[in-house]
Amino acid sequence: MKIAVYPGSFDPITNGHLKILYRSLSLFDKVIVLVANNPTKTPRFSVEDRVEMIKETVKDLPNVEVDFTDGLSIEYAKKVGATHLIRGLRAVSDFEYEFQLNSANNYIDNEIDMVFLMSSGNDSFINSSTIVDMYLNGVDVSDLVPAPVLDGLKKLL
Repeated sequence: MKIAVYPGSFDPITNGHLKILYRSLSLFDKVIVLVANNPTKTPRFSVEDRVEMIKETVKDLPNVEVDFTDGLSIEYAKKVGATHLIRGLRAVSDFEYEFQLNSANNYIDNEIDMVFLMSSGNDSFINSSTIVDMYLNGVDVSDLVPAPVLDGLKKLL
């Protein structure tokens, strides 16, 4: 069984993230969406809330699991027997960070490959922070996030 881990802060998960997830399901037997608790970021949603929103969003996808970690994604992937980490790329600016992350992960374990999937053109501007800021300033973001996230955003107000 080919297992992949799709890590991210997912604060919150967006439709752009979901498109990457759906595409990865054609490549892997099982995908674990991993909410990585990044100590360098100040999240808007708790880890528990992010996990719950994602679980609700993917509840009809039998080959998707949702989990969280406070540690390194590569270590989590080793623990669950994953062969790949999935990463989405939106723009050239993402590449440098992802290249460095890939190099660091290869240093830790060069048997776990990173798979990079490009976002579609109309999703390239979407990131979680922008969506939250837009929502808090009265912009309708319902086309950019799944329903459970929209419900979570309403609670922020």
